[in-house]
Amino acid sequence: MIPWRLLRIVVLTGACGVTLAATTSGAEPVSFRNEVMAMLSKSGCNAGACHGNASGKGGFKLSLRGEDPDADYNAITRDAFGRRILPNAPGDSLLLLKATTRVAHEGGARFDPTSTDYRLLHRWIAAGARDDAATAPRLEALSVDPNEQVVLAPTQSVSLKVRARFSDGSLRDVGRLAVYEPTAANVTVTPDGAVQAFRPGEVTVVVRYLEQQVPARLAFVPDRPDFLWPDLEPHNRVDDHVFAKLRQLRIRPSPVVDDARFLRRASLDLLGILPTAEEAKAFVADSYPNKRARAIDAMLLRPEFADTWALKWSDLLRTEEKALDRKGVELFHRWIREGIASGKPMDQFVREIILARGSTYENPPANFYRSLRDVSSRAETVAQVFLGTRLLCAQCHNHPFDRWTQADYHQWSGFFTRVNYKVLENRYPDGLDKHAFTGEQVVYATDEGDAKLPKTGKIAPPRFLGSASPIDPNTDRLEALAQWVTSPENPRFAKTQVNRIWYHLMGRGLVDPVDDFRATNPPSHPALLEALTSIFVNHNFNLREVVRLIANSHAYQADSVPDITAVEDESNYSHNVPRRLNAEPMLDALSQVAGVPLIFQGYPEGMRAGQIPGVQAVNVRRRGSGSGERFLTVFGKPQRLLASEEERSCQTTLGQTFQLMTGPALVELLRRPGNRLDQLASSGLPPEAMLEDLYWTALSRAPAPEEREAMVRHMETSTDRRAGLEDVVWALVNAKEFVLRP
Repeated sequence: MIPWRLLRIVVLTGACGVTLAATTSGAEPVSFRNEVMAMLSKSGCNAGACHGNASGKGGFKLSLRGEDPDADYNAITRDAFGRRILPNAPGDSLLLLKATTRVAHEGGARFDPTSTDYRLLHRWIAAGARDDAATAPRLEALSVDPNEQVVLAPTQSVSLKVRARFSDGSLRDVGRLAVYEPTAANVTVTPDGAVQAFRPGEVTVVVRYLEQQVPARLAFVPDRPDFLWPDLEPHNRVDDHVFAKLRQLRIRPSPVVDDARFLRRASLDLLGILPTAEEAKAFVADSYPNKRARAIDAMLLRPEFADTWALKWSDLLRTEEKALDRKGVELFHRWIREGIASGKPMDQFVREIILARGSTYENPPANFYRSLRDVSSRAETVAQVFLGTRLLCAQCHNHPFDRWTQADYHQWSGFFTRVNYKVLENRYPDGLDKHAFTGEQVVYATDEGDAKLPKTGKIAPPRFLGSASPIDPNTDRLEALAQWVTSPENPRFAKTQVNRIWYHLMGRGLVDPVDDFRATNPPSHPALLEALTSIFVNHNFNLREVVRLIANSHAYQADSVPDITAVEDESNYSHNVPRRLNAEPMLDALSQVAGVPLIFQGYPEGMRAGQIPGVQAVNVRRRGSGSGERFLTVFGKPQRLLASEEERSCQTTLGQTFQLMTGPALVELLRRPGNRLDQLASSGLPPEAMLEDLYWTALSRAPAPEEREAMVRHMETSTDRRAGLEDVVWALVNAKEFVLRP
């Protein structure tokens, strides 16, 4: 180990020129609060992978992303016997030696001795390493210019100008101290904010300075000198916004799909089932000019629409048997479904959930709190599901990607500290599992219990997210919360619900992920989100009204085959991006094709997969799971342990291929006596007629001439007519056209 005195001599002789050059007389004093702290963030020193880690690195700990300047000042100037800085010999300071790797540094070089960062730190140390907490103006606002821009080729670069407004009224250029974080890989950003694109596409550059972050949305558009906008009329207000952006990006939208694929798409999205062969044939043959709008209106009134949205909300509200028990799941699911079926306004629906107290059997929405056993899970779930706000990170430190502080988190948690429950009985057979319950419980509110700030131990009085002051301590906390969350004046609630509806119909949220609203994750179409939100609120939070508007739009009805200008587009709705059917519609579609009902353990025969209230009706460890249940698991049905759409998987896997080729669920459906194949085989119909029936049932269309010729030839040459039919069905249900939403 090199003695410190010798190391100091080596450094002085090797870097003396740099040290002297970095010290200039008469320079403006360096601000620790507004410059040094920002520089530590820009260099990555206080990142989670470096010294901002909860345990620090190499004995040196900084607050994550600089959230605690007081602690950081002490760590830099006082910890380790103050050896990190040497005001009398700034160039010998360990802070600079490590950052320039003149002393071994696991984090590598953060800047070189000729850089602006080095000179800034050197000047601060040479001036006495003072903390200017009492005199430094506070950051009040951050702005970036341009904050939104479409860049047309051949231009491929944009220079971002970052300005900060401080409490003393000053406006300063902080571009050299800001951190630039692009969200896509089609650009690079220089340390001073020059964005260079190396391929076309959209990107959001998150600009961070001290505790504030702002986004800059940029779109680099390729040169298309012959671009012409097609002669398309928007169907409604949705298309006004979608078309406006596509035109700006020089992207042509696809035409609408044909009638057969439209009906199949709408039926799967709105009802969770395939149209019957008779429905599909009648719709295609119908010459009524507004038949699509009429079909949508009819679907909105069908019981399957309530089934579909009850399934979606049951995922979000975690209706699963382990925490709620079988009876609680069925009661809660029935309450959810009845609310959707009756057209209950969504604000009322959510208020009743937040306010729910009493017996989980007599007042089903009380099961919402039964599945959330602690304060943190209640606070985080309500924020994420109803307000599109992810708070988890702020439990331990200020949120690194959003505005929420640790104090915000715990003051929000204060609304739920007095929610309690009483287990009247627990008949769950496995006494070792403390998280499983069978029996009635009572949810109630106590008069005591407060959240506390972890750093001080002081009480954190309940405060709404974004509010400046706590609520009146004499009010009912849940009552105040329910009214505030669902208020028409609270844009977070309405926007989150509208975005969720858009996501379920279009496959991607206007804000994506769908429950992650924040300034640094802006919507793809801000004006469209505002317009849909206004419609939702003005129509008394009516779910069907928003579904109707979206489903009638050209954007929803567009073909999945992209125009040549839209091949790379996945977020502007120029065409429908194909996606695999969810687990329940997939299994229900197989049941429809086979012509026999599904069988699930613990449920009556004939219940569709989309109608199942929970996850598993029986204890899997004791009785195992049936083929239908295993099919749903393989295709991504969630266990409902998270209150997020992201728990449901729509990814394709090898196991899914097995299920559709030789899986037990499909085999049982095709081999069950009296199914569609048996009926067709014994009908005496010619092969062409049988093939027609199977195609209309499975794919909602007639077979193409080449398909008819090949399939009929196979059926006629099969020694066993039923086996030939079975081969045709296997081919149809493994086709992309069946597996993917059209």
